Amino acid sequence: MYFIGIILVAIAALGRMWCSLYIAGYKDNKLITVGPYSLCRNPLYFFSAIGVIGIGCCTETITFPIVFTILFTLYYPFVIKSEEKRLKQLFGVEFKEYKKKVPAFFPRFSTFVEPENYTVKPAVYREHIYSALWFIWIIGILEVIQGIKDIGLFESLWSLY
Repeated sequence: MYFIGIILVAIAALGRMWCSLYIAGYKDNKLITVGPYSLCRNPLYFFSAIGVIGIGCCTETITFPIVFTILFTLYYPFVIKSEEKRLKQLFGVEFKEYKKKVPAFFPRFSTFVEPENYTVKPAVYREHIYSALWFIWIIGILEVIQGIKDIGLFESLWSLY
């Protein structure tokens, strides 16, 4: 289960970096509809969901992946709805047309479009990379907690994990 979690976290981190490559520095100035944003309208959240499930799996329990999935499912639809309302205000008809073609959350590979060239803003992208790496940092924290438990500390304090 831990190995599956690591794979999912790696997919999430790489996916979020891929999304950030396209969105970093353009978020409110231009409607991004290519790359991962041609697969679904919320690829950052899609990859975050994969990462959350991966972190849950890294606890090597059934409870955490289920709880994390439920919490994500309860919270993120509101975030997506709010984001789409903002995009509709910013981009109007262009966003409405995009919304007709591209699914909200689950990728549709038949809609994939990738430009031959794309201008990236390196300074902004570098900042976005850190938001992709927090999944990996959490796994490190879980490993430290497990190590502390293995030597006999925290055993009574953290019985769920």
